[in-house]
Amino acid sequence: LDVSVPSIQTPSVWDAGFQGEGMKVGIVDTGIDPNHADFEGRLVAMTSFVGGDGVDDNGHGTHVAGIAAGTGAASDGKYRGVAPAASLYVAKVLDANGGGSMSGVMAGIEWAVDQGVHVINLSLGSSGPCDGTDALSTLCDEAVKQHGIAVCVAAGNSGPSASTVGSPGCARWVITIGAVDDSDNVTNFSSRGPTSDGRVKPDLVFPGAGIVAAQADGTSLGPVITPGYVQLSGTSMATPHAAGGVALLLQAKPGLTTNQVKWALLTTTVELEENPNAQGSGRGDVFAAYQKAIGETPPDLPDPPDPVPPSPEPEPEPQPQPEPPGCWEQVKQMFTGG
Repeated sequence: LDVSVPSIQTPSVWDAGFQGEGMKVGIVDTGIDPNHADFEGRLVAMTSFVGGDGVDDNGHGTHVAGIAAGTGAASDGKYRGVAPAASLYVAKVLDANGGGSMSGVMAGIEWAVDQGVHVINLSLGSSGPCDGTDALSTLCDEAVKQHGIAVCVAAGNSGPSASTVGSPGCARWVITIGAVDDSDNVTNFSSRGPTSDGRVKPDLVFPGAGIVAAQADGTSLGPVITPGYVQLSGTSMATPHAAGGVALLLQAKPGLTTNQVKWALLTTTVELEENPNAQGSGRGDVFAAYQKAIGETPPDLPDPPDPVPPSPEPEPEPQPQPEPPGCWEQVKQMFTGG
C-alpha cells in the first residue's frame, strides 16, 4: 500500500480534505479481524452467513478491508488504505477455507444494502465466461440501479486468456476491476473479457500485485512482511483500491449517482496501450477522477446493451491460483452447494 496508494494519486485527495469520513464501505468476503489496529473505531457492523460471528479465520477479507479503508496504524501509517476514515460494514460469506455458496454471497449483499452502505466490495466470483444474466450478477445490478450503491467487483484471476471474467464481474452496472503491477503492466493472472455476450470487461484496472495490507490474527494467508501485515496478489487486491476511491469521490461531491462516479473513474484513467478487454479504459487515477467529479457535472453513462435471454447458472468450478500467489485461491470452492 505504501507504493500502490500513491501510484493512483490518493494522497492528493487526502490533502484536499477527503479521507472517507461518513462513507459506509461494505466488505463481503471472509470477515474481518475486529481487533486489528487499522480498523479501530470504524467497524460499525459485522455478520456471518457461514456460521460464527464474522471474525476472519482466513485472512482474505481483512487484507481487502485494509486496502479499502485501513489506517495503517499498526505500521505507523506506512500501509494506509485508500479511504482510511471510512466506516466498515462486513459480511462474512466465505469460510476459513475460502469456500461459500452463491446464496450466501447474495445474502451478504442484501445485508449490506439493508445497512445503507455507499459502496460494496466483492473480491470474489466464479470462473467465466458469463453474460450477466445469472442470479448473482442480476442482484448486483439491482443494488446499483435500484438502491444507488456502487458495486466494485474483481474481474478474476483466470488470465491471460480471453473471455475469463466470471460472475458477478460480468454484471452490466458494476465496476469490474482488473489488476496491474507496480510498472502499470496488466498482470498475467488478471482475467480478460469480453463477456459471453460481447461486452468489454474489465471496466478499468488498479494495482493488484504484491500488495501489503492488514493480516488477520491467527491466519497464515500470504507471506508476512512485518507484524500485522501480509503480501498478496490478485484482482481481489485491485478491487478495494477502486472501492476506497469511490468512497472518496462520494464524500467529495455528495449526490453523485453511482453511474456518475463510474464515469469519473473511466474518463480519467491512465492509458496503458493494452487491449480494452485487458485494461478496460486504463489504470485508475483517483485524484484525476476527483478533479473531474468536482469540476463539472458528470453525465450519466449510456445504458449497457439489453441482456440476452437468461443462461443456465454456472457449474461449480475451482478457481485457479494466480502467479504470484494471491487472492482467488481463497474462493476456489465458490458456489459449491449452490
